[in-house]
Amino acid sequence: MTEHVDVIVVGAGPAGSTAAYRLATDGAKVLIVDRAAFPRDKPCGGGVTMRGAQLLPFAIDPVVERVVERVWVTKGHHGPRRDVDGGGPMVLMTQRRRLDQFLVERAIAAGAEFRDQTRVRGIELAHDGVAVSTDHGTIAAEVMIGADGANGVTRAALGAPEPSYAVALEGNLPRGSAQFDDQRYISDALLEFSTVPGGYGWIFPKGDHCNFGVGGWFTEGPSLREHLVELCEAHGVTMDDLVNLRGHRLPIRRSGTPVAVPRAVLVGDAAGLVDPFSGDGMYEAILSSKIASETIADMLAGRAVDLSSYPVRLGIALGPHVAGAWVAKLMIERAPSVMMGLLRIPRMRRTIGKRMRSPHTDRSPAARRLARTIGHRARTALGPHAA
Repeated sequence: MTEHVDVIVVGAGPAGSTAAYRLATDGAKVLIVDRAAFPRDKPCGGGVTMRGAQLLPFAIDPVVERVVERVWVTKGHHGPRRDVDGGGPMVLMTQRRRLDQFLVERAIAAGAEFRDQTRVRGIELAHDGVAVSTDHGTIAAEVMIGADGANGVTRAALGAPEPSYAVALEGNLPRGSAQFDDQRYISDALLEFSTVPGGYGWIFPKGDHCNFGVGGWFTEGPSLREHLVELCEAHGVTMDDLVNLRGHRLPIRRSGTPVAVPRAVLVGDAAGLVDPFSGDGMYEAILSSKIASETIADMLAGRAVDLSSYPVRLGIALGPHVAGAWVAKLMIERAPSVMMGLLRIPRMRRTIGKRMRSPHTDRSPAARRLARTIGHRARTALGPHAA
């Protein structure tokens, strides 16, 4: 038998669950499906910047383990250190197992239905709806939200090519272990540049542990263990001291990749919306989720005939941010000393900190065109790694 809903959301990560919450709150009949058994964990640094948290329709305080108010930036493991302080909370640190469960529970409380351990077997897109076949039956929906990550089935169903990839490897150091001074990482985080080509190393504070990780260009995959060993040794621990070691890929959208068809949209990682500089995908997931739910609400209410405005809205909201990320990546890759020199300027550090606390708001057509041009040139200058 075929079941009928207004919206089917494939994937119960932050993008999928928050979109489901918004649409269910507006009165839509929403079904979320995910192939995993919840609660489940996912490889992720687990940081929600304040600019992302401000876009959420509710607070996530119950699952926040630490609040980062200062980020230390270094060139190399033992190079000069600069502190970025935004004058208040910049990043909310959590764990995906806790965050994703919390978000899907909020969606359920708003009226959405959730089915975990439900694998999507096929997707049929039509001009007037979507049919999603699962191992528990077929669901017919007015629209579909693809939120199942870069390796999910929805990206392929929309004809989107594989994104470019970065790679990361991370593990957790329990507090009080080894010779690590974890008291330095209560409300501080660390980013080490010029150690991993195309990326950086990090230490993020969590409740009962600190998260150690490295990430970089996709070609760095075979070298990530070596990079992580060096990061650990630079801070007085060994990689053997880490638990829950895991690697993952970070999808970066290729230029012109489709993110919508008349009755379906892609959000978050499924759309390749990962910040090319920081590797953060949480802000992009939350932002794209908000825009997708607003676009779908317009269609369901008869204010639009389809979802064709979604890519335009997404570009207006995210374009300048992505362009700035490519420029920053080019600078840290090609001229790290210049970047560290700029960070000696207090005003520059405050500006970066404030950007982590609130989104870029200049969306005038002229500013978007300039940002698109500069971002494209920066990405091109980085060579085939960034293609």
